[in-house]
Amino acid sequence: MKSTLKLLVLFLSLAIVSCGGEEKKDEKEKVQLKKQTTTKKAEPAAASTKASETIDLTNKGVGPITSVDVSAPVDQAMAAKGKEVYDKMCTACHRADKKFIGPAPAGIMKRRTPEWIMNMILDPEGMVKNDPLAKALLMEFNGSPMANQGLTKEEARSVLEYFRTL
Repeated sequence: MKSTLKLLVLFLSLAIVSCGGEEKKDEKEKVQLKKQTTTKKAEPAAASTKASETIDLTNKGVGPITSVDVSAPVDQAMAAKGKEVYDKMCTACHRADKKFIGPAPAGIMKRRTPEWIMNMILDPEGMVKNDPLAKALLMEFNGSPMANQGLTKEEARSVLEYFRTL
């Protein structure tokens, strides 16, 4: 019986010692993985600004609009018409003051040229194909392309006038 007890104690001692060594190894691996993960997360954040926050007041985009004059005060009647168009055609994906499926138009006139905005409204497919900023926006918003709503130039201009009021 004494020999059985000695064997049992020896076996338990070996089991405890062998298990203890594995825990230390796992802890070292966890620390190494944690360091690698932390490094990977830090690099992209420091590397770039979100496309939706990028300010580019020189890019006119690619499309039919090459010049828009917004030097006059806001035309309230046109802005009201633009709000109607926006509410009917755009609110499925956009909210005026917060990110939704697409970016919020509030403050867009401080970040983009009027021509770029109208070209994006009138020809989102062409813009995503040919404009680097539109491509970056597509990626930022999970690859959700802006739908071409088939607006006329006049409707797009009224939506732009509404954006001036936001």
